[in-house]
Amino acid sequence: MRESNNILQLTELLPDYMGFIFYGASKRYAGTLLDEKGLNALPESIIKTGVFVNESVEEIKRIANTYHLKAVQLHGNESPEVCAELRATGLQVIKVLHVDQTLGWKSLKAYEAVCDYFLFDTADASWGGTGRTFDWNILKDYPSDKPFFLSGGIGLEQLPIPEFILQKPLWAIDINSRFEISPGLKDIEKIKEFQKKLNDQSK
Repeated sequence: MRESNNILQLTELLPDYMGFIFYGASKRYAGTLLDEKGLNALPESIIKTGVFVNESVEEIKRIANTYHLKAVQLHGNESPEVCAELRATGLQVIKVLHVDQTLGWKSLKAYEAVCDYFLFDTADASWGGTGRTFDWNILKDYPSDKPFFLSGGIGLEQLPIPEFILQKPLWAIDINSRFEISPGLKDIEKIKEFQKKLNDQSK
């Protein structure tokens, strides 16, 4: 998200998390477009989340303080030490793992104690935002109790969520590309439809 009116429209749906991309190479970069006052007026229940790629801890802390972020989503090669340092400030830390057929679960171990959640996204050189899903069957062997976000090209076509995913410690569904009118501008009615169908499945 980055446009004030669009943010306000989405706020009415009370999403659990709302993401803002602070990676300059992204076509959804929000850093110079956000209304700081408006963002700080969002309901407390919405966890404002900054999305970063290999950014310095100092810059992440500065941005988190400016926009009163509650969580950070780390999409790059951030070390466990970086995760631990950011988590020590009180931020929720969501560590992204980019999934392809070579994903090894051993890579989770170093991060389990220093992040709050994992996020599984489709592997790509652009660090995400591809609009493509990965093979969810890979998650059948997920060995951890750490809750995770499911991401990567998720749209209405992916509902209902398969039962084997629901049996894992799924924490949240991360949607983005499939609900865009243009980069950073979301189709609120389409999101509303997704939210309803997802809620209906959980009843």
